[in-house]
Amino acid sequence: MANFYTDNKDLKFHLDHPLMKKIVALKENNYVDKDKYDYAPVDFEDTMDSYDKVMEIIGDISGEIIAPNAEAVDAEGPKVVNSRVVYAKGTQENHDAMANAGLIGISLPRKYGGLNFTITPYVMSCELVSRADAGFGNIWGLQDCAETLHEFANEEIKDEFLPRFNKGATAAMDLTEPDAGSDLQAVMLKAHYDEKKGKWLLNGVKRFITNGDAEVSLVLARSEEDTTDGRGLSLFVYDKDDKTMTVRRIENKLGIKGSPTCELVFKDAEAKLVGDRRLGLIKYVMSLMNSARLGIGAQSVGISEAAYREALQYAKEREQFGKPIIQFPAVYEMLTDMEVKLKASRTLLYETCRFVDMYKAYNIVAEGRKLDKEERAEYKHYVRLADVFTPLLKAITSEYCNEVSYDSLQIHGGSGYMKDYPIERIFRDARITNIYEGTTQLQIVAAIRGVSTGSYLKQIRVYEAQELKPEYDYLRRFLIDMTAEYETTVSNVLDINGKEVDNDYLDFHARRLVEMAGNVIIGYLLLNDTMRDSDNEKFAELFIRKGRTQNKEKAMYIENFELKNLGVFKK
Repeated sequence: MANFYTDNKDLKFHLDHPLMKKIVALKENNYVDKDKYDYAPVDFEDTMDSYDKVMEIIGDISGEIIAPNAEAVDAEGPKVVNSRVVYAKGTQENHDAMANAGLIGISLPRKYGGLNFTITPYVMSCELVSRADAGFGNIWGLQDCAETLHEFANEEIKDEFLPRFNKGATAAMDLTEPDAGSDLQAVMLKAHYDEKKGKWLLNGVKRFITNGDAEVSLVLARSEEDTTDGRGLSLFVYDKDDKTMTVRRIENKLGIKGSPTCELVFKDAEAKLVGDRRLGLIKYVMSLMNSARLGIGAQSVGISEAAYREALQYAKEREQFGKPIIQFPAVYEMLTDMEVKLKASRTLLYETCRFVDMYKAYNIVAEGRKLDKEERAEYKHYVRLADVFTPLLKAITSEYCNEVSYDSLQIHGGSGYMKDYPIERIFRDARITNIYEGTTQLQIVAAIRGVSTGSYLKQIRVYEAQELKPEYDYLRRFLIDMTAEYETTVSNVLDINGKEVDNDYLDFHARRLVEMAGNVIIGYLLLNDTMRDSDNEKFAELFIRKGRTQNKEKAMYIENFELKNLGVFKK
């Protein structure tokens, strides 16, 4: 029996992080639900036991149903019948299994049929599902839309839509258009209020919409006439039962073929306004996309896990020159490097999840009472950390995902290029992770704020001050040296030639600076993991030593780069 949760001790390790005790206490609000719902936990241990058991169920469905269906789903894919999407047979089986187990909407409050789980186990479920099939991981991960409704919609909308998720409702976020991809300010799908009907009506086209024919869709539309920027956009919720949106086509993609990517046509489609007008992009979609980027981080880690395991198994079984290829240094070095990247991605993923969990838990507390001064300060602290760690996470995990998948196919040799082995599909699925929900280049644009404002350095100092066993002090000394080098390099870029910051120059070196910060941060996270489990020492050491070399190279490049040479790169 394959169980993708119990066969990976790292997941339980990250689920049991010490900060979870505070997160759970805030989320469960002194366990008041125990008097209303017989399945609500009575204390922290009961909560963690519930998380563990649900992850085991999801791990079982992932290993026994979703993974075995993955190849057939990739071959069959979804189709359009009478302007509606019909999932591949295996995709429908996957969804039905999750719905029948009562697992959809697990992060929603119990009054809506959810389990009131924190973000960390929910994101862990996304990793598990994505390891089994990254395409289905998209459909599963769109539960983020339910979170957005819960956070920003009025009570009437919440009561109408949220209970449907536990019953199996699918979701979509209809944001991009033919002329508005990453530049969502250019969205032109019209929303106008019909006074006679007393309803909002949507008209226009959306393109590249994941799971576009979902039961519940969040639609970004231009509600304000004579506007052309983000301030004229509002967010709406559309119910598929209205039947006024049609699917024009499904895109023929390189990978994640089980996930239908649709072009949609709205024609006088009735919809309901979520929150306030004009805040659709500025507030609600930004929150939604940050959650989605967390989900892509989980998807990237899940794909990396699948790719690494395929390579490891193949290297053990494939013999050349009289011995398994895993015994060749060139191969076992690649496998080790892949595993290090996997561990690095996962520790950054769940650190970011905990930051998000903390501020979202305080949001829930604030609905019932006013936060005190200390709580408000802590809330703001975690909001800032989540804001700068989320683009860092998405950039690094998606790039590592592509690298791990690439190396896994390389270890398979010619066999990996054939459809006989899962790595061919996994490799294709990986490619999208550093493209959608904002390319790596756009993540760097967001993450550079963590460099220029000193947010990354401030958090690095927090890690540096944490208690450490003496036997690991040699690794901290490496990280302290890397931090000093990073700090000097950032200072030189921000104050080039003694002048105030040159934004073009900062942007040009942004990726190098962000990656330098990432190497230090992940080094500390792996070191902290080692404090809790000594088996992680080798991964911490290998990552830090390689990161040290990479940072020196980046620092040297920046040091020897003259501002006047920037023009050479401009087209």
